[in-house]
Amino acid sequence: MFIAMNRFQVKPGQEAAFETVWRTRESYLGGMAGFVEFHLLKGPVAEDHTLYSSHTVWVDKAAFEAWTRSEEFRRAHARADNKTGESLYLGHPKFEGFEVIMTERKASAAA
Repeated sequence: MFIAMNRFQVKPGQEAAFETVWRTRESYLGGMAGFVEFHLLKGPVAEDHTLYSSHTVWVDKAAFEAWTRSEEFRRAHARADNKTGESLYLGHPKFEGFEVIMTERKASAAA
């Protein structure tokens, strides 16, 4: 498995607008080979930002890389904009990709 994460430092007061962008966009992920799941995470609040992370799980790194080269990727990111025109972020999102080395699940958890 491969986990792809982007970390966003969202300006104070822009959290609702940021979340709306994500909730209302067409992601196209569900139709991609190798896509497993997506999470939008809200983290700690600092003086100058609220930390968020988008987190996708893929069957392997090759599936993620195929996504980044796809027309669906271009369409999803072309529409992931903020209608107000003002940046919601401090700086650019920071990408982090991880190969899964080990997974542990509760026995009763859904697969």
